[in-house]
Amino acid sequence: MTQWLIAIGLNSVIGGIALALPKKVLTTAGIIHAWGLGIILWGCLGWRGYVLMVLYLIIGSAVTFVGKDIKTAKGIAEKRDGARGPENLWGSAATGAVCAIAYVLLPNPLWLLAYVASIATKLADTTASEIGKAYGKTTILITNFSLVPAGTEGAVSLEGTLAGVLASLIIAAIAYGIALIGQPLELLWCVLAALIATTAESWIGATLQSKWDWLTNEVVNGINTTIGAIAAVLLSLLASLIRQV
Repeated sequence: MTQWLIAIGLNSVIGGIALALPKKVLTTAGIIHAWGLGIILWGCLGWRGYVLMVLYLIIGSAVTFVGKDIKTAKGIAEKRDGARGPENLWGSAATGAVCAIAYVLLPNPLWLLAYVASIATKLADTTASEIGKAYGKTTILITNFSLVPAGTEGAVSLEGTLAGVLASLIIAAIAYGIALIGQPLELLWCVLAALIATTAESWIGATLQSKWDWLTNEVVNGINTTIGAIAAVLLSLLASLIRQV
């Protein structure tokens, strides 16, 4: 009970401060939703799970400002000057919230791995997209490797991909450093899972997203993080099976 009271009190204070700031990382509605998300994460996972999500938000928001002038000139900069709304928040964090709740209901360290992998995947996606749009020298469509303009759905670049891998490694390393995940190999699973998931998301963006109105960027983000979470767990289970042989 104490952990939940701390969660409510802490997030209420932080939410109040965020609402008072002149420059917001989240929109007003986004801050209100983040208040609820923060309570869930601290209540279920404690400070470790909470801190990791906050760091994702900070790093992910900062990345949107990298090369901003370049992206603005191309007409592909983030809307609302990079401020995130509720749809962005839950598209990024819904999978993590489910993993956090599941960890309380069905305790298993694999839920923590899935949680970390989902965040690593989303940061990899955000970083790859933002760095690729600003600094990608050659941008290709993932389905047929044809040259396309930066910002095209389903497009990837070497610069963006490498930046995404680095971003997922950073988040996984932080999670390991604060003992949210406990095995060194789990860093590798998170990075590989993020790469698998972001590649799948690029394929979805290139082939399916334009066909269905309901397949918005936020829905695709949710699919992306879910694939990342599942992939990390499967990689961990596969490694365990191989060790037993």
